[in-house]
Amino acid sequence: MTAQQTTGTQSSARLGRDDLARLIASDIAPGSYVNLGIGQPTLVADHLTPERGVVLHTENGMLGMGAQAHGEDVDHDLINAGKIPVTELPGASYFHHADSFAMMRGGHLDVCVLGAFQVSAAGDLANWSTGAPEAIPAVGGAMDLAAGAKQVFVMMTLFAKDGSPKLVPECTYPVTGLGCVTRVYTDHGVFLLDRRADGSVRLVLREAHGITVEELRRRLGVPFEVASGV
Repeated sequence: MTAQQTTGTQSSARLGRDDLARLIASDIAPGSYVNLGIGQPTLVADHLTPERGVVLHTENGMLGMGAQAHGEDVDHDLINAGKIPVTELPGASYFHHADSFAMMRGGHLDVCVLGAFQVSAAGDLANWSTGAPEAIPAVGGAMDLAAGAKQVFVMMTLFAKDGSPKLVPECTYPVTGLGCVTRVYTDHGVFLLDRRADGSVRLVLREAHGITVEELRRRLGVPFEVASGV
């Protein structure tokens, strides 16, 4: 781990989406194979420089995806899983959807970055349905990514629109994967889920943004430890 990954920090402002994407990009190890989920996680691609050697995988069958395409670079036949036009890097390759899922399920991805409605203190992930009538009708590839990636990073706001926490004791929404989340990146802080040899999970606040530790303890319904320096 880098010093940034192990040392806590606290800032006076909450993180915007681009700031959060930049932070996640900086935490991805050079040379990693990474899948970015639909929605906010796709922003991470815009902050990965070619010299890092990070290879982006898309669920719809591509390795070597670059940043989002703009202007004359837009090719509507070249999209990510969220149907957003993207660029391709030298050496990019394309393959069948089944081969893409074989990569996901076979443990070949080092990291996936997913959005979430809820993450439990045990690392359970709920990110495909709130049970609302207009919700997506099936879990899709998120289940395969959560089960197959070596590390699962979650990118989300810490609180819902009604102020309720999204980091919870137990998920109340349909679960995508059990015990799969390793880190939670939010606008108000970064949490690490440290799995011990006995199977228990230690939740650690690595850094806080725009909120005090005392307020986090008051508003969150889960106990957590605090890294030094926060």
